[in-house]
Amino acid sequence: MSLIDTIIRPDVRALAAYHVPDATGFLKLDAMENPYTLPMPLRQALGQRLADVAMNRYPVPSYAALKAAICERLGVPAGFDVVLGNGSDELIAIVSIACARAGAKVLAPVPGFVMYAMSAQLAGLEFIGVPLAPDFTLDLPAMLAAIALHRPAITYLAYPNNPTGALFDADAMCAIIEAVGETGVVIVDEAYQPFAQASFMPRLAQCDNLLVMRTVSKMGLAGIRLGYMAGSAALLQEFDKVRPPYNINVLTQAAAQFMLEHTDLLDAQAALLRAERSRMLAALAALPGLEVFPSDANFILVRVAAGARDANDVFANLLERKILVKNVGKMHALLQNCLRITVSTPEENTLLLDGLGAALGASLNAAPAAIPGLHQGPAQVMPT
Repeated sequence: MSLIDTIIRPDVRALAAYHVPDATGFLKLDAMENPYTLPMPLRQALGQRLADVAMNRYPVPSYAALKAAICERLGVPAGFDVVLGNGSDELIAIVSIACARAGAKVLAPVPGFVMYAMSAQLAGLEFIGVPLAPDFTLDLPAMLAAIALHRPAITYLAYPNNPTGALFDADAMCAIIEAVGETGVVIVDEAYQPFAQASFMPRLAQCDNLLVMRTVSKMGLAGIRLGYMAGSAALLQEFDKVRPPYNINVLTQAAAQFMLEHTDLLDAQAALLRAERSRMLAALAALPGLEVFPSDANFILVRVAAGARDANDVFANLLERKILVKNVGKMHALLQNCLRITVSTPEENTLLLDGLGAALGASLNAAPAAIPGLHQGPAQVMPT
């Protein structure tokens, strides 16, 4: 028996490492990133702010100034607090560890964000996945039945959902929160809130077991890795006990506080992406051989329809054209033949439409002419 067989848990040995493909030289439309960079004056100001950071000192573990700025600028209701994570991934892990009592379970609709199940497994919790309806809406009777049977300690509801893209029905979500009651917490994951313009954050005062989790990644700050979760101070205090004391580094703190002073720029970028999402939804729907699903996020889920080319073939064809999207067909049976496409700049979206149309063997009479060559360097958007 090898050392690895001796010391590593069998379920960990059976896992496949999370793979992020090398996107060098590709049109990268697989990770729901904001394509826009900062205008030069803001880059220079941010550079000076970061240059003034005392990198020889540990972060202030309470993060009081950054937490106050998040609460003030990002809509956290008065009287509620936030806990910070190195991305929302760490927040999910923190909650999993804090709630990992013997026999505790985690419940979420599937398909959904893979880290809900992954973090549950690594913390020793049982994950219960409740399939969505075929149209990717919540199967409320199935959710309520699973809650009654399993009494989950943690229930996740992504709003909007990844990888399907649409908002779940708010009344159905409220019914789920009520059904969970005092036996568990419900975490509404609002990673894509800038593009949905709908939120459960104002409902925190109505539901004692509700937490709202967000990330700044989709706002255009994916590189700084910062997530935050809002809820009652008493509940967050318990989660804070298992948070690593210096989990948010000083450069991330400084960059986040700087950008919170310029939320008008981030709002303007989100508005551009929402407008492009509308154009993309219409253009994709005009392509023969595609089923296009509604989206309230900065990505669009499409299915290569029966009788058209297989989604794996379309994905491979796009790769040959140096266009990278996410092939989600193997994630869940409901996602068979599906691709997830990030909404990007007008130029990059046009290149995607051109390449996808060619891959499907369709003409793009209704789409703008393709721009020759890969769009190098994201566009810059000045604040409005």
